[in-house]
Amino acid sequence: MNVKIAALIVGAGLCVMAMGMPSSVRAGDEAETAELLIDLLKAGRAVVSEHQELINDASKGNKGFTDEFLAQQVIEKFKAKTRVDLSRPNGAPQSGVLLALLEAEREVVLDGQPVINKQGVGFKGFIPAVFGRKAGEKFYKKTGIRLKLTGIDYRYPGNKPDDFESEVLHMFADARHPKGQQYVKATMAGGKPVMRVMDPEYAGATCLSCHGGPKGERDITGTKKEGWKEGDLAGAISVVIPMR
Repeated sequence: MNVKIAALIVGAGLCVMAMGMPSSVRAGDEAETAELLIDLLKAGRAVVSEHQELINDASKGNKGFTDEFLAQQVIEKFKAKTRVDLSRPNGAPQSGVLLALLEAEREVVLDGQPVINKQGVGFKGFIPAVFGRKAGEKFYKKTGIRLKLTGIDYRYPGNKPDDFESEVLHMFADARHPKGQQYVKATMAGGKPVMRVMDPEYAGATCLSCHGGPKGERDITGTKKEGWKEGDLAGAISVVIPMR
């Protein structure tokens, strides 16, 4: 990543920490912001997925899968999907909060370098789901915006759906719900107005090695498989944005 991009990301992070949620979100459309955040998180998970074989290569030490490498790849994917270029200052009204998420994603990869580069070990546990969860946790600390992976068949306790998420997940699982359609609602949380957005996710072929069949068999992590089939509802990305 060039110095200009790195400076933008650091600058955005400092702004978020100093001000709480950036003013660009207060002035913008929260639902649109949530959709962009979802796309950005998906871009990061896709980069991890595409380099999973490299990450798990026991024969190599330094993999070159650095936070700078991730950021460059994510910026390219995100631009291709949304036309928002995070390498340019003020590329979108939500640039500050988007760069805060990109910074959080970089931090997850930076923290994971000792594990990623450990030679002689195959499966590292550094997978898209773990990456997404940790990025969401770091992002929340920076901005107060919740970005969470959740599902009915959750594995990590922090991914357990709340009452709102559970209700929407069951709606997504209903055959009458249009596949892929998000759910958006302005509501209250903790006595304050928030915008809640949930984006359904479905099991792809790469998910089935851990989550497919036979149901109950232990996967590579030692966890029991859920018995999913390709196309089954896997869960959702849940976003909660305070409304100002």
